[in-house]
Amino acid sequence: MTENGADAGVVLALETSCDETAVALLDGAGRVLASRIASQEDAHRLYGGVVPEIAARAHLENLPPLLDAALQDAGAALTDLSAVAATAGPGLVGALLVGLSEGKGLALGLGVPFVPVNHIEGHALSPFLSIDGEAAAAVPERFAALVVSGGHTHVFAFSGFGIERLARTRDDAAGEAFDKVAKMASLGYPGGPAVDRLARRGVAKRPFAVAQFKDGSPDFSFSGLKTSVRERLLELGRAPAAGIPGGRRALEEDAAPRLCDLMADVEEAIVAQLLDRLSRLHEARRLGVLSVSGGVAANTLVRERIPAWGRARGVDVRVAPRALTGDNAVMIAFAGLRRLLAGRIGEGLGAVARSRWPLETLE
Repeated sequence: MTENGADAGVVLALETSCDETAVALLDGAGRVLASRIASQEDAHRLYGGVVPEIAARAHLENLPPLLDAALQDAGAALTDLSAVAATAGPGLVGALLVGLSEGKGLALGLGVPFVPVNHIEGHALSPFLSIDGEAAAAVPERFAALVVSGGHTHVFAFSGFGIERLARTRDDAAGEAFDKVAKMASLGYPGGPAVDRLARRGVAKRPFAVAQFKDGSPDFSFSGLKTSVRERLLELGRAPAAGIPGGRRALEEDAAPRLCDLMADVEEAIVAQLLDRLSRLHEARRLGVLSVSGGVAANTLVRERIPAWGRARGVDVRVAPRALTGDNAVMIAFAGLRRLLAGRIGEGLGAVARSRWPLETLE
């Protein structure tokens, strides 16, 4: 990125990989000029999870007015744009196609470059962004990234030679574990925030074991936690719920202290495994700078414990602003801006929607 980023002009980004429609505009220094997000949480809560067809149709409805609102927020016109970026994967193909097609059409019509962006790269870079009108922080040539969300729990190493995957989840992602536990406890959807709220009212008293692999791998595994929670719920006289979640708020308000304690135990178990893997990776290769991003990075205990872990070991931990932990277009714009300035826009207008797109395959 140039010193002031002036040559990059204004970058428009569209994010439609799952159940959030998002539009953002950044200037060449990574300052957020506008950010708009339309959530589909209410539509999907009825089903206890994201329904791909509903998500795609909602993106079609939400994107045009959201784009108009973002341009108005930034005081910009389409003719002011110097590039358009859009998420090309990984994600729900039907949902991705909405933003990808819109982005390509805009770029082609305006005669500006189109930058297809990997959603996970956007997350990994989000801790270097500000939401207070400041320029983006310098991104070091070498850094590690913990991306922890409903679909991903991975650690990557970024360097001038490429991107290396250091660890991955072999089954459930951390955010998926939060959602499944919340579903069993009848806390509704999305589950992570509900577990976090109850955990704040409880005390972790009976820690769950941290999963380990016989081969000594630093990979993650959260599937066993569900079985353990199911047994604890039975001990509390609560039959684990199945099917579509019921009402959330009333159950949270009336939650018994023992249920709050159980949610605190769940949160401790998930964060303990994250710290265990980070410690092992740090011992093996020394993590100088660590970015922490994804939906689970909004969790209270994650935001407390991982920076504290870093301070004790001399690791510079950068946690994404809470407003940028979920899916958003600001991070997509920043990833696109960096690729634009580096001259690495990949397939450009030839990009296709990918349900799977391993980050380590990027240039």
